[in-house]
Amino acid sequence: MITLRAAAERGHANHGWLDSWHSFSFAGYNDPAHVHFGPLRVINEDRIAAGGGFGAHPHRDMEIISYVIDGALAHKDSMGNVGTIVPGEVQRMSAGTGVMHSEFNHNQGTTHFLQIWIFPDRQGVTPSYEQKAFAEADKRGRLRVVASPDGREDSVSIHQDALLYAGLFDGDEQASLALAPGRLGYVHVVRGQLQVNGRALGAGDALKFDGEPLITLGQGNNAEVLVFDLPPLA
Repeated sequence: MITLRAAAERGHANHGWLDSWHSFSFAGYNDPAHVHFGPLRVINEDRIAAGGGFGAHPHRDMEIISYVIDGALAHKDSMGNVGTIVPGEVQRMSAGTGVMHSEFNHNQGTTHFLQIWIFPDRQGVTPSYEQKAFAEADKRGRLRVVASPDGREDSVSIHQDALLYAGLFDGDEQASLALAPGRLGYVHVVRGQLQVNGRALGAGDALKFDGEPLITLGQGNNAEVLVFDLPPLA
């Protein structure tokens, strides 16, 4: 079964300094039909205005991935990590037993990024942090693994049997991803237009795959995409 999650049907909140679209229930947006998909709990498409940001706040027992699309995101946490995330980089923070962090846009323009939460496969891990850059050439016309349970291919590592791929597609470029029996797939179009299993999708659109053996991507127009290979949630 393949199910469309249309961009315009997501939850939306505009706080002035923050314009956010929620693929799953989050904060004041509560949709019983869209709470999680397997261990994938949150995909928030956030736009932070210049000078805005999230002050120090706590997290625990969650794998949190930040994927910057445009601009830059300044990060600071209680583990002592201080840095800036820019397009092409992936940040992973395992909240585990508890961590405080803040995120700000110190630039003049808007910072556009995806905030992704994944349930961990166990609770109470020691909090940790990673940030890695992935070359555009490695994502051009293919799916490049950027997060995995074992850090394969120099991806960031997460405490969950899940894989996250990023890809860039234009014209005749195409790729596919086989899903093992029992696995779930989730495709989120970050920008541009893309055909996924023959369906035309635009920025913010997503497809959920359950019981399907193959994800196919092609006919992109300035397309950037994230693809999740997920276990069912126990």
